[in-house]
Amino acid sequence: MGKQGSPRSPRPEPQVDDDLSSGTKDYDPSNVGRRMPGGDNHLNSKMLFLHGLKNDHLHVVKSDSVKYGACKGSFAGKKHLWLRKDVRSIVIVFALMGFLLLLDSFLVSIFDSMVLQNSSTYVSNPLGFKENRVPYVMKDKSPVHMYDRLLKLAKGAIEEKELKPESSTLWEEPYKQAAAWKPCADRKVLTSLGKYKKSNGYIIVSANGGLNQQRVAICNAVAVASLLNATLVLPRFLYSNVWNDPSQFGDIYQDNYFIDVLKDEVNIIKELPPRLKSLDLEAIGSLITDADLVKEAKPVDYIRTVLPLLLRNQVVHFLGYGNRLGFDPLPSELQRLRCKCNFHALKFLPEIQQVGSLLVRRIRKYDAALSALDKQLLGNFMQKAPSRVHGSARGPSKYLALHLRFEIDMVAYSLCEFGGGESERKELQAYREIHFPLLIKRLKNSNAVSPRKLRKLGRCPLTPEEAGLVLAGLGFKHGTYIYLAGSQIYGGSSRMNSFTSLYPNLVTKETLLTPSELAPFQNFSSKLAALDFIACATADVFAMTDSGSQLSSLVSGFRTYYGAGRAPTLRPNKKRLAAILSENSIGWNSFEDRVKKMIDEGQKVHVRRSGRSIYRQPRCPECMCKSR
Repeated sequence: MGKQGSPRSPRPEPQVDDDLSSGTKDYDPSNVGRRMPGGDNHLNSKMLFLHGLKNDHLHVVKSDSVKYGACKGSFAGKKHLWLRKDVRSIVIVFALMGFLLLLDSFLVSIFDSMVLQNSSTYVSNPLGFKENRVPYVMKDKSPVHMYDRLLKLAKGAIEEKELKPESSTLWEEPYKQAAAWKPCADRKVLTSLGKYKKSNGYIIVSANGGLNQQRVAICNAVAVASLLNATLVLPRFLYSNVWNDPSQFGDIYQDNYFIDVLKDEVNIIKELPPRLKSLDLEAIGSLITDADLVKEAKPVDYIRTVLPLLLRNQVVHFLGYGNRLGFDPLPSELQRLRCKCNFHALKFLPEIQQVGSLLVRRIRKYDAALSALDKQLLGNFMQKAPSRVHGSARGPSKYLALHLRFEIDMVAYSLCEFGGGESERKELQAYREIHFPLLIKRLKNSNAVSPRKLRKLGRCPLTPEEAGLVLAGLGFKHGTYIYLAGSQIYGGSSRMNSFTSLYPNLVTKETLLTPSELAPFQNFSSKLAALDFIACATADVFAMTDSGSQLSSLVSGFRTYYGAGRAPTLRPNKKRLAAILSENSIGWNSFEDRVKKMIDEGQKVHVRRSGRSIYRQPRCPECMCKSR
């Protein structure tokens, strides 16, 4: 929709401010997933080719040296004759040898720079776009420990508690008020805006990002369609080489179910009417990008900027749509509609639910649904009662899901240091120069904050070691089953060594599913992310390490909405944790007490504060009902 380069028609007043016209943005790590395969192999093959050519040149040099050495030996007996006859010949021979060596070195250096330039052209993007990123190849190194003393204390404490009964409060929400809040965004209310008899036009949405960013965009689009009294065309997902997933709405979610749940409030259709399909939306001024709407836009921004276009052209296209609708101020009915979309209307396809149920059943060793979370996310693929195969007398095994945001992109972008010394600094700087040119440019024009200060401010991703210490401080036992969500951990098994030394029962979707079960999901990052979403949301305890992550945000919201006060979420405060870990002489008892207080603070029950995400904090009158 919309041809590149076509002139835009003048838009109705008022125009968007000039300072919002720039579409260039820096990279956002919470947005990084799996990267396009093959990039490193291409680079490595070029480097091997270059290495081979260097060896050939060295061979030529050595051969030349042998030749000239032989010549020099054959005339050794006639040294006095050479000296008498032609001293100039000796000078010419050595000069020629030197010239050949210099020429050889010069040619190698030229060829070297040409190959490296071609390689960097392939992997780098001077504009800073994410599409040309190459994957980071995991390299196992020697284990890196930042807190050896605390790690030893943690191991000792875990061993000491192993024979003691585990505290039941670890697997419960500490505040009983949480159970008072019940899901009710799907309730019918007299004040519902409903649908008007006549639509003002059609809204097309092309959402960017990965699964969780797209989910937010979908529900924002539903609210905007209701606000503008428009018909929403089933949202589309933009393809990006970053996510490398061509999946569309119907490949992830049950589209008919989505349309049916929202039918009384928003009119949703699968395709734009034929009469409008041929329109050049950019040429008529109906293409709306990030440059046209301020981030976290208010309803009045849509009414002033978008509604006139909709009324004039009958269709608008939000291209690259995401977080372009603020949370406050917003009419309560639109907030409720957002919640209804997120928590009720968006259901994964049966094939995703089925494989998700395999994950959950294999971790729990139990095949019956345990909660409303199971029923909402897994549909009919969890039984009402346990089968004999999964002994009901023993009951389900508890498990903790951990979203550990310690991938190479997150680590490099943070500008922090993680105990790997000079080799780590060089590796991360090289990654930044290839993948984050805008960040490098910005750093050159500003005063960089030191890695030590960044850690003190709580801006550094938690390492696996730090995550393990937090769980140990809370009292989780050595045998706790832990589901690890996310992508490749930076540093591989060497980084995970400290964590697995405390908690060896670590599983992932790759270890729980057979290759044939996982095959339909391979090369589809959104479908893989859906499995992580299910395993994290239905876990007995969910632990996040980065509150800014969309996966962690949406999962914690689901657990609040459907958890009935029995789905605890652990949210470490990175600033407070950094202060605790900075005390070199802290004792284990003191460490435990302070970690427990930190986590307890994040679990307090409160109504959503103004401006906070309703997807993450649905505990408010628009989404949930509180019993007395």
